[in-house]
Amino acid sequence: MQYKNEKINIFIVNIIKTAFILIIATIINYLLLDKFTTLGNASDIYILSVLLISLNTTGYFWGILSAVIGVLCANYFFTYPYTNFNFTLEGYPVTFFVMLTVSIATSALSGRMKKQKEFAIERSRLADERQKIAIEAEKEKMRGNLLRAISHDLRTPLTGILGASNALIDNDELIDSISRKQLLAGINEDAEWLLRMVENVLSVTRISGGAPSLRKVCEPLDEVFSQVASKSRKRYPQINLNIHIPDKVTMVPMDEMLIVQVLINLIDNAILHGGNNHVELSAVTNSDYVEISVLDYGKGIPPDDLDKLFEGFVSRDKDCSDSTRGLGIGLSICKTIVECHGGQISARNMPDCGACISFTLPITEVSSYA
Repeated sequence: MQYKNEKINIFIVNIIKTAFILIIATIINYLLLDKFTTLGNASDIYILSVLLISLNTTGYFWGILSAVIGVLCANYFFTYPYTNFNFTLEGYPVTFFVMLTVSIATSALSGRMKKQKEFAIERSRLADERQKIAIEAEKEKMRGNLLRAISHDLRTPLTGILGASNALIDNDELIDSISRKQLLAGINEDAEWLLRMVENVLSVTRISGGAPSLRKVCEPLDEVFSQVASKSRKRYPQINLNIHIPDKVTMVPMDEMLIVQVLINLIDNAILHGGNNHVELSAVTNSDYVEISVLDYGKGIPPDDLDKLFEGFVSRDKDCSDSTRGLGIGLSICKTIVECHGGQISARNMPDCGACISFTLPITEVSSYA
């Protein structure tokens, strides 16, 4: 039923187009009648109308019909004696043959062009479908990588929590106060690690699904750093965090919660893999962007790991007894968040010692301010 309705609609549209173009051609011939009274001049207008009709209608029928009508109109209205048919005029069959040939050739050409256009549209549709399939496959791969990373990073703290809690439950009367505090401290440390993992997973849910929903507002950079410093010192009471910010107040468009999560992840990694509590957090402004860096004073990143550092499966300290935790999914999430903000993230080893991870955030005018 729908196909039949479409055919009827196409038929009506073709009738309207044919009638409209022929009427316009007839009006033009009437306006030019005083200056061009020969059959050839009137026929030229109708040949042009046949060409337009053939290009703008489907199939050969409408072009052939317009050729017949054009010849009859030229004969009846624009040849002497007017408003009479005279099929004995010299050259009349040639004119009809020329108009008929134009209509058939133009209809064939337009039909080929329409087929090529349909083929191009179909090819574009197939390309879009292949791209969607590739995106879905990449998403599925990312989900698999995320699950493997989470299971990989959760196993160690969960095992530690279970072991320590079982020891406290089963042998509480045999454990002295010092050992009990050590076990509780281990449980607390592993619980904090799990909390950071949960925060990372929540960040993944914020930026998953293709087009992330970022709530970007202009935030003062010094307040963001202050929030990061407060959280870092709460997690690591012994941290020696040096902060360097521009003297001028810098407003940066960002999703504050996600950028704070990025900086917390980078400081966590600097503490965990730097080998000491000395960390530097700095920012340098440019006309178009701000570059934020986190620097540790450890032994640096193995050169072979620099290119794949943000893939989520790299350990900067393979000889460490706690290397099963690796860098987790933190750095891969950092990369995704920064790129969603329109920036870039990179890592490098410093000339003297330590590693530096930097990322940029564009500075553009927005309508919302913190």
